[in-house]
Amino acid sequence: MFENLQERLGKTLKNISGRGRLTEDNIKDTLREVRMAFLEADVALPVVREFVKQVKERAVGVEVTKSLSPGQVFIKIVREELEKAMGEANEELSLNSQPPAVVMMAGLQGAGKTTSVGKLAKFLKERKKKSVLVVSADVYRPAAIKQLETLATEVDVEFFPSDISQKPVDIATAAISHAKKKFIDVVLVDTAGRLHVDSDMMDEIKALHHAINPIETLFVVDAMTGQDAANTAKAFDEALPLTGVILTKTDGDARGGAALSIRHITGKPIKFMGVGERTDALEPFHPDRIASRILGMGDVLSLIEEVEMKVDKEQAAKVAQKVFKGDGFTLDDFADQLKQMKNMGGMMSMLDKLPGMQNIPDAVKGQMGDKTFIQMEAIISSMTKKERARPEIIKGSRKKRIAAGSGTQVQEINKLLKQFTQMQKMMKKMKGKGGMQKMMRGMKGMLPPGMMGGGGPKF
Repeated sequence: MFENLQERLGKTLKNISGRGRLTEDNIKDTLREVRMAFLEADVALPVVREFVKQVKERAVGVEVTKSLSPGQVFIKIVREELEKAMGEANEELSLNSQPPAVVMMAGLQGAGKTTSVGKLAKFLKERKKKSVLVVSADVYRPAAIKQLETLATEVDVEFFPSDISQKPVDIATAAISHAKKKFIDVVLVDTAGRLHVDSDMMDEIKALHHAINPIETLFVVDAMTGQDAANTAKAFDEALPLTGVILTKTDGDARGGAALSIRHITGKPIKFMGVGERTDALEPFHPDRIASRILGMGDVLSLIEEVEMKVDKEQAAKVAQKVFKGDGFTLDDFADQLKQMKNMGGMMSMLDKLPGMQNIPDAVKGQMGDKTFIQMEAIISSMTKKERARPEIIKGSRKKRIAAGSGTQVQEINKLLKQFTQMQKMMKKMKGKGGMQKMMRGMKGMLPPGMMGGGGPKF
């Protein structure tokens, strides 16, 4: 998300550097570019006007200290105003009620509501240690009930059965009653997708809300609809007392207009964003971290949290111990590393959170997608145990056999072996005094120019 805005703002904010003082004249062009960048990102016009006005008021006449350049001062102001526009801090779900805490999900057809129920159930179970029951009150789409049942099984939470012959109010009240008897912490109620212009459907969801009185009413909206997402959320909020928003499909949205418009237009916080199709691809929405990402400063905190949650620490410790003992780093270890990265959403998902990522050429980014990971895993799986332990024996005929087994070309086998050799050398550097610094320096040499400089960490 925000790739277009990142690129445009990155170029624009460079132009302000080198000034001794920020004046109305020397920031005029920059503000015009910022305004254009926001409009191209499909940010709602009232939000753009307010943002530019606030930045201008704060920036004009600001003295630049010896420790900061005008560009840095201006970026600091832009960052703080971005945070303010998106809500300043993450607002968690309010679940402090007599169990079960009832959370109702509303939204348009096709916004990703049912999938979001499954993701939120997994999030609450694994990260908040809550027992969760999910129920579908969508009596218009039998497939939605079946889809939620499948998701509940996948994320290992309880599913309350329902069918299209029942009334939504009866389904939801029966599920809440069942949850009370079983001392379940949270009930997630999925509702039918509707259009805000459909008065009958809106009356139905109002009646459902009145009957179950949820502690949280979350509006699920597709990020790819841009500022329309904010307008739709506002229309729903006029019918239902929304408490927050889940922004879905943010991984497919290069603009970011929805994220920057929703809070200003609705007054409601974005609580979560969907960042992929997997059931664990739901992240709490942190305006400060998102502002950093927009300005190309990365989001290291989210990356650390992801590593904490998704990396198999025991396996990582075993590999580290092997390396320090001098037992070497094998292709089996390399395959394990690829699996761990895939669990974290792939290389691009990780690198996207590092500072300076906007400097990476598109051609390089294209080599870091999920397809590359799947291909590399297939190549390693097509090798024998002996080949994985001693890759130096992989010559002509073996390469042809591995290529045929993995559905790849010999050139791709050569490329993987080269990458593995570089990784092996890097691991060797970890041994002995100052090993980590040596490894990081080696890693810097392997990465594209500008990736670990110009805003990235220095080693």
